[in-house]
Amino acid sequence: MIEEENDHPLGNSGYITVFPQTEEEIQGILEYAGEHDKKIAIQGSGSKRGFGGQTDKADILLSLSKYKGIVEHTVGNMTITVKAGTTFHELQTYLAQHQQRVSLDPAWPEHATIGGIVASNESGPKRLGYGSSRDVVIGLRLVYPDGSIIRSGGKVVKNVAGYDMNKLFIGSMGTLGVVSEVVLKLRPLAKYESLVLLTFPDGNLETVRLFANSLLESVLEPVALELLNPALSEKLTGNKVYTLAISFEDVENAVHYQEEFVKRISPSQTHMEILQQEKAHAFWERFCILKPNGIQSSAEPETTVTVKISVTNLDVLQVLKESDLLQDSHNLVIHGHGGLGHGLCQVILEGTGDDILRAITYLRQFAESLNGYLIVTHLPFALRQQISVWGNQPSYFYLLEGIKAKVDPKRILNHKRFVGGI
Repeated sequence: MIEEENDHPLGNSGYITVFPQTEEEIQGILEYAGEHDKKIAIQGSGSKRGFGGQTDKADILLSLSKYKGIVEHTVGNMTITVKAGTTFHELQTYLAQHQQRVSLDPAWPEHATIGGIVASNESGPKRLGYGSSRDVVIGLRLVYPDGSIIRSGGKVVKNVAGYDMNKLFIGSMGTLGVVSEVVLKLRPLAKYESLVLLTFPDGNLETVRLFANSLLESVLEPVALELLNPALSEKLTGNKVYTLAISFEDVENAVHYQEEFVKRISPSQTHMEILQQEKAHAFWERFCILKPNGIQSSAEPETTVTVKISVTNLDVLQVLKESDLLQDSHNLVIHGHGGLGHGLCQVILEGTGDDILRAITYLRQFAESLNGYLIVTHLPFALRQQISVWGNQPSYFYLLEGIKAKVDPKRILNHKRFVGGI
């Protein structure tokens, strides 16, 4: 147990921090909190500490960083059960020995824990080919706020009986229970991987749109189709132009066939570079540590913030263009990217607090004009008190509120961490 003396700039901390190593210890902590009306904040490693939350300090910070390890791995059925505090990197390193993997690509894999990834329903550019946490989780074991244990889903892939309770907890930001164990379906390691970087020197996004339409309607099966804005492209490739990152994973012949197909349909004014195997891996490793990390956050006056914007597929083009225009008008540095096949954008803003808040408000209004939404996924605590991280309450908010009241009537877990202050 550790007592925290100083306030953390991201909030979501506790007056004391406890490190359970068994499920029984987690139960005991929750039972104690319930009996003594104590609030609990939950974290894995702390990499998502700046995501949501209107509480500076809870009574207890429950850290799952020491609650880790493989519970069960069924190699033949390609499923694995893992404790929530296990980092994604640790899990992937273990699975690689068996030529298997979890088909997710979260930010900061060496720090991100399985429980945190599930609680936030995190995904990366390869969501296009492999989906999000909701698509790979087949079972959960949770500790309810009263200390009771529940299971949702199962341990086999073909588990279709009744309502999929997993989806109730995935993305709920730890407000309904403490994830203890996660059952995941696996994939074999890719036989071959390449990354096509297609640059558009003239900056004409209509050309990008036409090309993306052609690619998405073709026989190609990219696992990522991610558009990088010029600032981000310069950071990753050295070229300050819009760049389309197209990732392929398959047997080698199939990958090379798709590379050649891209060459044939690419607009004449574009430039194409192909990174294969280790070079492709290295690119995505750099990509996944772009976002600010809650562990490494500081209280400097220059602030780095991340927002997630969801729109309809190719409306990503409009979001990235609008984001670029904000750099001069709001005195910001903006690195943005978005999936042209799934419509999710990540925009990283660097600047001073007031400029950032104005930019978030503007981008939210713009996303809503496209029938999309914006949520803030990393923001210092002082600024979170001045803006809604989640935006307006959705029409179905009463359902979320009803579930929270039923499962956690004393509001013990991650108080005010989720939509509408749940």
